[in-house]
Amino acid sequence: MTDLADHLLQLQEESPVLLASFDDQGRLRYANAAYRVAYGIEDGEALSWSEVMCRNAAVNVGAAVNVGAVMDAAQIEAWIASAARVEEGGAGRTIEAKLRDGRWLLVHESVSAAGWMLSVGCDITQLRADVRAVRRDRDEALRAAHTDDLTGVANRRFVIARIAEMLERCAAGEGARVPGTLCVLDLDNFKYINDRYGHQAGDAILRDFAGRISGQVRRSDCFGRVGGEEFVLVLPDTAIEEAVVIVERMLALVRASRPLEEMPDFAYAFSCGIAAVRPEDDFEAIYGRADKALYAAKMAGRNRVQLEEPARVRDDEGI
Repeated sequence: MTDLADHLLQLQEESPVLLASFDDQGRLRYANAAYRVAYGIEDGEALSWSEVMCRNAAVNVGAAVNVGAVMDAAQIEAWIASAARVEEGGAGRTIEAKLRDGRWLLVHESVSAAGWMLSVGCDITQLRADVRAVRRDRDEALRAAHTDDLTGVANRRFVIARIAEMLERCAAGEGARVPGTLCVLDLDNFKYINDRYGHQAGDAILRDFAGRISGQVRRSDCFGRVGGEEFVLVLPDTAIEEAVVIVERMLALVRASRPLEEMPDFAYAFSCGIAAVRPEDDFEAIYGRADKALYAAKMAGRNRVQLEEPARVRDDEGI
């Protein structure tokens, strides 16, 4: 029996799994080498669990020691109190802990009927890295699904979804008093540019345009490419008069751009049609009005901003 106990003790001491037991007073009675190294405990120290945690919190305050768990000193009391509740309830808990050496542990603490606690920790650093990689891949897939490959701005699907959200908020009477506006932007004479200077020059102009407009877009807005040289700017909670100011500023910025290094005198511009959200609008209605305004801007000479036609008032509405 003694040999078995000795072998078990040796296995525990050499195991990479973190093992520790605390008595019914919360004082450390045993910790194997992996646990002592992880939490910065000297061999033979009989610290309480709260003392171990407080020491780790203190180590994290400006210390350069690469041992112990990363603990928030400001929240250590709440942390200890939560563990005390586990002990009182006789249940267990599983937590993740980050060590100062960069490792992550999955720690399970179980409490016996007599009040002793067993802490078992496993290194899950690689697992967390794999999970992070999966999350990165997922985020990248979502980003790709919503992004135009050439320009890096939102694609048609994403823009339409944002327009739908703006219309839904308006229909439900949510958000600001001003429901918002939709702007359809189209590069002027783009087919001519492609035919004369080539598609590489055309792509460079599209990227330049997208970058310059994106830099002016507010966090609440959405800007994206819906096809060819046509782009859409969604401006929630924005009056049509404010939208004109915003787009005029963007137009001035684009007019000043010289995107082709081999042709330093080359300049380009765009035309824009703007429509304000109406309570009865669906996507086709508001997009149709903005597109009609864009056509009017093209017919008026391009390189300009054009508002939609005012809504007509029925005769019976004035009675």
